[in-house]
Amino acid sequence: MSTYTIPVGPLHVALEEPMYFRVQVEGETVVGLDITAGFVHRGMESLALQRNIYQNITLTERLCSLCSNNHPFTYCMALEKIAGIKVPERGEYLRVIADEVKRIASNLFNAGILAHIIGFDSLFMHVMEIREIVQDTKETIYGNRMDLAANTIGGVKYNLSNEKIKYMMKQMDSLKKPLEEIVDIYMNNKLVRARTEGVGILPKEEAIRYGVVGPVARGSGVNNDVRVKSPYAAYDKIKVNVNVETGCDVRARAIVRLREIQEAINIIQLCLKELPDGPTCIDHLPEIPAGEAIAKSEAPREN
Repeated sequence: MSTYTIPVGPLHVALEEPMYFRVQVEGETVVGLDITAGFVHRGMESLALQRNIYQNITLTERLCSLCSNNHPFTYCMALEKIAGIKVPERGEYLRVIADEVKRIASNLFNAGILAHIIGFDSLFMHVMEIREIVQDTKETIYGNRMDLAANTIGGVKYNLSNEKIKYMMKQMDSLKKPLEEIVDIYMNNKLVRARTEGVGILPKEEAIRYGVVGPVARGSGVNNDVRVKSPYAAYDKIKVNVNVETGCDVRARAIVRLREIQEAINIIQLCLKELPDGPTCIDHLPEIPAGEAIAKSEAPREN
C-alpha cells in the first residue's frame, strides 16, 4: 500500500491550536507524524508588564475563549495570595458556578468537534444544539456568550438573584436528558466506536511520564483533578466525583469529558442550593505588594 503525506494546519477547523502537522498515512492508518508548534506568539507576558493589575484580568481572559474563565480566575487567586486577601464565601461559590458553566460549554464543544472530525455531522449539530442551552445561560447571567468577565480581585463581578437562581436550575435540568442521549451515542454507537476506540493510544505510564493533566490524563486512567487534590474557591466544601477511564484512547477521553459535564451540572445545582448569603467581593482593595505566588485551577481543556 502506498504512503501519502497529508499537511494539516497551521490554521484548520479541526485544530484546537495553530500547529502544523505532516501526517503520513497508509489508507486510514497513520504511520508517521511530524509536528511544528508555535505559530502564534501574542506576547502576553510583555503585554501584562505594560498594564495594571485590573487590565490584566481582561488580558488573561483573552488567552483562550473555550476555557477563558480559568485564566483570570487563577490570576486573581495568585494576587489574593500575595496580598493576603480572603474572598467572601458567596464569592467563592459564585466562582465555582462560573467555572463549571464554562466547563460544560467547553466540553460540549470538544465533543461536537470530535463528531465532525469522524464524519458524524448530524451528531455534531445535535451536540452544538444542546450547547446553545449553555450559551443562552451565559448570555443571560453574564451578558456574554463566551468570556464571562466573572472574576475580579477579591471575588466576583456578578451576583445571582432568586429569579436567576431558579433560571439556572431550570437550564441545568434541561441539559440532563439530551446529555444522557449523547453519552449513550458516544459509548455505544458503532460508527463512533469504530473511529475512536483504539485510536490515539496514550498509555497511563506515558501520560504520567509526559506530565499530561486534565481530561486527557483521566482518559488514560490517571486519577488526578486539581479540584480534589488541591481544592480552591469553594471546592473544599463540595464533593467532586472524578471521572476516570482506562481505555487510553480518543473514546475514553470523550467519555471523560461527557461525564464531567454531568458532574458539572450536579456541582452547579449544589452550589445554587447552598449559595450562602453575604457579599460577593471585598469592599475595598488593599495595596498589593511585590511578591510571587502560585495558583492552580482545573481547566476544561488541559492536556
